[in-house]
Amino acid sequence: MSARGVRKPGDGGRAGEGFWSLLDDAARQQLQDAGHVKSFPVRTHLVRQNEVSEHVFVLRRGCVKIYADTGTGYQAVLALRNDGDLLGEQAGLDRQPRSASIAALMEVEALVIPAGRFAALLRSTPTVAFAVQQVLSGRLREADRQRAVTGSTSVEARLAALVLDLAGRYGTAAAGRSVRIDLPLSQDDLAGLVLGSRRTVARALEEWRRLGILTTGRQMLELAPGARAQLRTRAAGAGPPGHSWSQE
Repeated sequence: MSARGVRKPGDGGRAGEGFWSLLDDAARQQLQDAGHVKSFPVRTHLVRQNEVSEHVFVLRRGCVKIYADTGTGYQAVLALRNDGDLLGEQAGLDRQPRSASIAALMEVEALVIPAGRFAALLRSTPTVAFAVQQVLSGRLREADRQRAVTGSTSVEARLAALVLDLAGRYGTAAAGRSVRIDLPLSQDDLAGLVLGSRRTVARALEEWRRLGILTTGRQMLELAPGARAQLRTRAAGAGPPGHSWSQE
């Protein structure tokens, strides 16, 4: 599946988006030397909520879901993270229990760095410190934007923007020029990502199925030819979907 244009640790080429793209080659090499690469199969956890662990991650490849269990049986999806993103830095550095779980939505490869070594690089390498500052600042700005958008746009508009974003990042060509999104995201997950109710998300998907915009399967969406134009119309005003709610 395609992912957004972010250099993986060790790759060449121009930088894309995310934490990794903010680093120069020397800082990237220092981070790689400080950690090790580990693979995580789909549906496995990188960390679990409330565990005490002292490492941070830089996502090399794949997509993860960050979620929190509320204690009442509800699982709140906080964010999606993609190639080049920094994960788990808060709990990894302040030594507090993890506030959320991180689960692989596809096969994931991550650079795993012990928190002590990462903290040492923050002190000794201004480029790394600046990149972390930029990431945290960006997440705060995105949270503010999300709150503003939530009060001014419909759940359907935000869902359309999210589906378009997922299709662009992870869509694969299917029969008849359709686009298939294979990610293990439930309707509850989609509702959490657009800050809406499961009932409203289910109604929107049902209406889109009726209009022939998409079909759905078990944790799968397939967009019909021409669906993107219809979804863009529905998404107007929602702005780019936010995946930056987590403070892992």
